[in-house]
Amino acid sequence: MIIQEKICSKGIWDDSIPGISFDENGISNYYRLMTMLMEAYPRGESGLRVWKSFVKRISASGKWKQYDCIIGVSGGTDSSYLLWLAKEYGLRPLAVNLDNGWSSDISVKNIKKITGALNIDLETYVINYEEIKDLSQCYIKAGIPWVDIPTDLAIKAVLYKIAAREGIKFVLRGNDFRSEGTQPREWTYGDGRQLNYLHKKFGKVKLRTFPNYRISSLIYYSVLKNIKSIYPFYYLDYSKSIAQQFLIDKFNWEYYGGHHFENIFTRFVISYWLFEKFGIDKRKITLSAQVVSGEISRDAALKMLEEKPYNENEKQHFLDYVLKKLDFTTEEFDALLSAKNCSYLDYPSDYRFIDRLIHISGPVIKKVFLHKPQSLFQAELRKSESLT
Repeated sequence: MIIQEKICSKGIWDDSIPGISFDENGISNYYRLMTMLMEAYPRGESGLRVWKSFVKRISASGKWKQYDCIIGVSGGTDSSYLLWLAKEYGLRPLAVNLDNGWSSDISVKNIKKITGALNIDLETYVINYEEIKDLSQCYIKAGIPWVDIPTDLAIKAVLYKIAAREGIKFVLRGNDFRSEGTQPREWTYGDGRQLNYLHKKFGKVKLRTFPNYRISSLIYYSVLKNIKSIYPFYYLDYSKSIAQQFLIDKFNWEYYGGHHFENIFTRFVISYWLFEKFGIDKRKITLSAQVVSGEISRDAALKMLEEKPYNENEKQHFLDYVLKKLDFTTEEFDALLSAKNCSYLDYPSDYRFIDRLIHISGPVIKKVFLHKPQSLFQAELRKSESLT
């Protein structure tokens, strides 16, 4: 007997997503989380007022400095548009790119086009590729879903490190829950402690240029150095598709084919590793968010899911390239792909400590973050659901 999957009536979240639940009307808790976030961070006139107040704070903080904010750039839509937005509001950003050896040619060109046209200084932090390759191998051997954690951690570490060096107090981030959604932690969690453990267990190369990011790093930079992150797209009427067309028209910017596909390894993780090894299709989260925010229709999103997240005709060529760059033979990788699936909970991490800290330390959270973490919204939602 074929069991029909249950799909949220407001988006395309379904019962393959960890922690999902549905009410009597078929509405999922992921939709309710989206509505909570949209109510907490309204757009329109009120959102614009908040953003303009942040602009004043940013400008004042960097009055006698060369830069008043820092932006991590990848050549993707969000960070490219954010550079233009910062300049449009009179800010003086420093653009920072992390070179982990996997940037696509399109992304590199995009970064140069935007920073050059806007006269924005660009600093590139290069990680020795042998270190990144070793860490990527470690995570793949560990058999956990989100094997791109090393790059995520390095980006955070580099942005904070350079901001502190330059006396910059604000990091502008291009995240947008309305177009990205909220990913379940079972799919994407990782931290610096776990990285150290996995590297010690599986690694072979000494880490000399890789900048890890631990809880201590967060406390040091956010509390002691008072460096805060701001998410402009939480407040502004931002549309990813409109932003892409704007960038194409104004800067001859090029699209790279998918969410986070500007980085070749990230593209591999999202479109192939997660999908083929774990049956995880992250598009269910991102497309659902875009349905709720009105970016696309629900029917269009469902239609997209009928196709695999990777191009079947290009799969073998793409996979051959990735495996060669990772120094895996096809046989080695196939064995890892079919090996036991593991979770971030199977290896030591700071997860339980962070989870407790978030739930019991309101004053600490306010010192660390300008914006309430999405994990707190999730906790509030779970608590309200348990009471009904």
